[in-house]
Amino acid sequence: MINLKQQELSLNLFQQLKERFPEIELMEILESPIYRDNIWIRISVPEEDDRYMDLVDLSSEISTDILLDYGYHISTISGRRQKRPAEVLN
Repeated sequence: MINLKQQELSLNLFQQLKERFPEIELMEILESPIYRDNIWIRISVPEEDDRYMDLVDLSSEISTDILLDYGYHISTISGRRQKRPAEVLN
């Protein structure tokens, strides 16, 4: 079960990512089905590979800080890729 501090840290992590990557969306926050002490933040991710890799790097840095500061393992996982607007596809 996710406690209040884990919920707060998860939302803060997402907000920090959202500031740099406004196109992402929060899908859900859940316990890992494999490791019950791990929290997963499922987000939609940027379509462009470069932005996706930048998001992964920033997410890893923030997650590591949370682990070192609070002892909680919180990670982002991709739920789906963002769709590009139709005008970009044509």
